[in-house]
Amino acid sequence: MSKEPKSQLGENEDRDDDEVVDGKLKYVKGDLFSCPATDALAHCISEDCRMGAGIAVLFKKKYGGVDELLAQKKQPGECAVLKRSDRFVYYLITKKKYSHKPTYQTLRQSLEAMKAHCLDNGVTRLSMPRIGCGLDRLSWDKVSVMIEEVFQHTDVAITVYIL
Repeated sequence: MSKEPKSQLGENEDRDDDEVVDGKLKYVKGDLFSCPATDALAHCISEDCRMGAGIAVLFKKKYGGVDELLAQKKQPGECAVLKRSDRFVYYLITKKKYSHKPTYQTLRQSLEAMKAHCLDNGVTRLSMPRIGCGLDRLSWDKVSVMIEEVFQHTDVAITVYIL
């Protein structure tokens, strides 16, 4: 089953057209940056922190910190973190260079690293796009299951924003 908002799934007719819940993940049709200001944010980048395409460009403009991210010296399968106001911003390092493609293994490892940081820092709300599935071309059907598996025994509520 494709993970799309209700208006595209045709299910949950009693729900708001812009929101659908599927397992641990809640889907919202809208702009990721319109999420509550206290939600942590997450997206995927390369180790070189180039952030020159896709939603990463918006993260770079909004939160800056490229030197701060590079100084963390994170490798594929790890997670760099910025603290901005009342939120953490997670940069899942899923590949070596911006021109490479991630693997499901590096994505899972970086999700595990992000989960550990969430649990250590009391993060209970996390918003993200369909990570790894835009320019990186991973399958959302596989990625969404992976996110659910990684976060299944936590109290972290995850909202996925879809334009």
